[in-house]
Amino acid sequence: MLQQTQVDRVRDYYQQFLREYPTVRDLAEAHPARVRDSWEGLGYYARARNLQAAARAVAEQHRGRFPRRLEEVMALPGVGRYTAGAVVSFAYEEAAPILDTNVRRVLTRLFVQRRPARQAKLDRRLWALAKVAIPPDRVWEFNQGLMDFGAMVCTARNPKCSTCPMRLVCAFGSRSGNHNPISAKEKP
Repeated sequence: MLQQTQVDRVRDYYQQFLREYPTVRDLAEAHPARVRDSWEGLGYYARARNLQAAARAVAEQHRGRFPRRLEEVMALPGVGRYTAGAVVSFAYEEAAPILDTNVRRVLTRLFVQRRPARQAKLDRRLWALAKVAIPPDRVWEFNQGLMDFGAMVCTARNPKCSTCPMRLVCAFGSRSGNHNPISAKEKP
């Protein structure tokens, strides 16, 4: 529900959704139109279809227990690498990387001196960096910290560079000399 939707908007829907579908099997066995009606007003209705398809896969292939391994979570319908990483790192403290918009911006600004010509190559570099950076004993705290750092300090617009604890090692700040990083979408 939180993909591309703010927490305040989701809060009431989430509670109601859990009342209607308290178990994975309840969601898996529900009529698709009922699930869509439960989602009414949140938009992005493919998320509701994917959630129900994932619930069916969990019920059928995993005996109603959500998988713990990254590869198994990624195999669920509608679940991509970021979502799978977030689930296993936050729920099970498995060392799985995450790469949301905020983490992508932080890692790009801190470590990417030159952007490769192809986005796919940059993505591979960022995923690899996110993976090796995770401390094995503080997985979810690290991932949450990166997301929060990007949301509150290393923001897309008006980053707080002057108070940033990373300003002296920031790749963009070091290159420019003024610690005024550019957006991760802009080419240096």
